[in-house]
Amino acid sequence: MSNLEANQIHALPWLEDSYALSQEQQASYQRDGHIVLRGVANEAEINIYEPIISDLVKKLNNQDKPLDQRDTYGKAFIQISNLWEQSEAIQRFVFAKRFAKIAADLMGVDGVRMYHDQALYKEPHGGHTPWHQDQIYWPLDTDKTITMWMPLVPISEAVGSMTFASQSHLLGYINKMVISDESHRTLAGYIEGKGFETKSHGAMAAGDATFHAGWTLHSAPGNPTDTMRKVMTVIYYADGLQIAEPDSKARESDLKRWFPGLQPGELAASELNPLLYSRK
Repeated sequence: MSNLEANQIHALPWLEDSYALSQEQQASYQRDGHIVLRGVANEAEINIYEPIISDLVKKLNNQDKPLDQRDTYGKAFIQISNLWEQSEAIQRFVFAKRFAKIAADLMGVDGVRMYHDQALYKEPHGGHTPWHQDQIYWPLDTDKTITMWMPLVPISEAVGSMTFASQSHLLGYINKMVISDESHRTLAGYIEGKGFETKSHGAMAAGDATFHAGWTLHSAPGNPTDTMRKVMTVIYYADGLQIAEPDSKARESDLKRWFPGLQPGELAASELNPLLYSRK
């Protein structure tokens, strides 16, 4: 890295200060399995980091099929994982102590490690994201996982945030269906049968964020606008967890990718899973 590049990275916002959560907000998350928090990153911070993230997403995106020639998953979003490995600037954003402390506070744990980050860019007129549970992919036997979902551009009511099935996280592992048309049909019926309230947090400003538990059922509408829905996500889990025995191909794949060199029963702490916040 040149001195110029080092100075440019050093000048980026650190995002180390705390975001105050009320007891009511923490209780709401614990009850419903999701919450929206406004202004987790401010406008000036987003204005600096969004172009950096978007430039790398554009560079790494290898999706070349037109929307109408993709399957449901392919229509849902451009998905790029672990941008922090490719960019020291993005690493500073993804590793933000401010974000990680919120995750720890909402889950009520002493520390959190990173599972991975994901840019989820829903293209103009892109398709919906089917109902699913995130944690069916993760070889972790716990209820202490959480995802931060932060738009990097304003999201109108027409696009909206994700839709959550409130309190569905309390049931844990519902089934092993990966994101698909089948998961959407089956889980929509399940949600209706259980009588879960579904809730979207509506329009969001850049830098607002939702947080949801790994077991919370959620979906997202399509993008009916002519602009890209740019979202950055970070997945956290409680420090001190052990890797679970994979019970599906999806979890076997994730074990190899996100816990390289580790085996079931070992501490979930590979080189890709840094401790991002600890009260100790």
